[in-house]
This record gives sequence, C-alpha cells and structure tokens, in this order.
Amino acid sequence: MEASGGGKHFVLVHGLCHGAWCWYKLVPMLRAAGHRVTALDLAASGAHPARLDEVPSFEDYSRPLLDAVASAGEGERLVLVGHSLGGLNIALAMERFPRKVAAAVFLTAGMPRAGTHLGLTTEEFNRRITPEFFMDGKTMVLNTGQGARAAVVLGPKLLAAKLYDHSSAEDLELATMLMRPGSQFVDDPIMKDETLLTEANYGSVKKVFVVVKADACMPEEFQRWMLDLSPGTDAEEIAGADHMAMCSGPRELCDVLLRIAGKHG
Repeated sequence: MEASGGGKHFVLVHGLCHGAWCWYKLVPMLRAAGHRVTALDLAASGAHPARLDEVPSFEDYSRPLLDAVASAGEGERLVLVGHSLGGLNIALAMERFPRKVAAAVFLTAGMPRAGTHLGLTTEEFNRRITPEFFMDGKTMVLNTGQGARAAVVLGPKLLAAKLYDHSSAEDLELATMLMRPGSQFVDDPIMKDETLLTEANYGSVKKVFVVVKADACMPEEFQRWMLDLSPGTDAEEIAGADHMAMCSGPRELCDVLLRIAGKHG
C-alpha cells in the first residue's frame, strides 16, 4: 500500500510471518484522520515476490523499510510503527536514518536498548517460552546461499490461541490464509553486533512502547521488561486487545497513534 493524503506520515511494519495486510483496518482510520500511511511488506512477506530462502540476511529482509525511509522527502519526519518482530526492523531504520524519524512506536514489539545487540529481546523471549508454546507451529530448514537457516510457520491453533484470541473469526481466517514462512534471523551476525545500535542515532529517536495488556503471545510482564530496559521511553496501554491489536482493537490503537503523532510528529 502506498502513502496518500496529507498530515503526518505513518509507516507500518508487520511482525513475523505476516504482511502489510494485517493493518487493513487501521490504514483507513489513519487516512480518514488526515494522515499519510504506508503499510509495508518486508522481503518475502505478504505480497512481496521473494521467497524466504532468497533473503540472505535481516538487512535484506528489512530492505523495503530501509528504502522507504531513505526515500522520505527532505524535511519529512516519519512515525514508524513496528509490531512484534517488526520492532527490530524499525530499530535498524532508526539507527540508519535518525533524522528522518519523528517518533518510533513499538506495538507489543521487540525493543532493544542502545548499546546492546539487536537480537537481545528475541533471545529473551525464546528463553522464557516453553516448547508447548508453539502448539501446531512448524519449524523448517531453508537451504540458502549462506547455508541452512531455520524458519517457522505459524499454525492455525497457535494463531487462534496466542495471536488472534480476541480477534474476529474473519480475521483469524484471513490470517490463516495469508501466513507465510518467517525467520527471526537469530544466527545473522547483525543480531549479535553490540556496536550496531548507538546512543547517537538509535538512542536519539523518541520511542513509545504500546503495552497490549491482554496479549497472550507476548505477555505484559515481558513487554514491561523491555520498557524497563530503556528508561525515558514513553508508554501507552491498550486493554482488551490481543497480540494483533490492529485487528482486535483498531480504534483504540488509532487513538493512541494519533496522540503520539500529535505529541512527537
């Protein structure tokens, strides 16, 4: 989806195995409020033409976002919104283009601290969950030009129990139809580089974490652990929505984003 309209410019970044489609309720709400919106498909996600085994690195996976931020007009400052794993994509964009970002919104999303490695929050999340968490999710091995890499497919039972448990049956069905294999890129060297996220760049961008209190995938306790990692980060809360707050609580999320844009945009 391309940006249109006036006002602030929101760039929406989906999480693991998802695509731009998951923002379909939120995009028209933000546009109706007079803002520009770009909902992106990251590489090998949504309607993006690449296959996951053709995406060699997290940087390549993030390329659609990095290109979109790089091409923002002179003087245009974006509001980046990253959901779930998408928090790491916007963190990379903030480090590369801090002066193009007015504010970064982490919607129940991975939010690393400046001076730590990008994969920190993913490692902690994976440490906290049990094998039973993934239910009917499947792991697979991709043969890439860089060797074998693990990928996951989120199964319908997992989606229903952990991600879309407060969403409509229609949203769950849509997600089940549109899921694609995804990767956390845990073995990518960029995930382990403790010099990547600097105070001067990433740390200089205003961050807002949106706590989704009823999230069964990324519990509130874990969300607040990430908030505590980064003192000075603003916090907003959404009650009664699931991990996919853009589906189960789009009006509440829209109100939060409009408030953030009015304060920081």
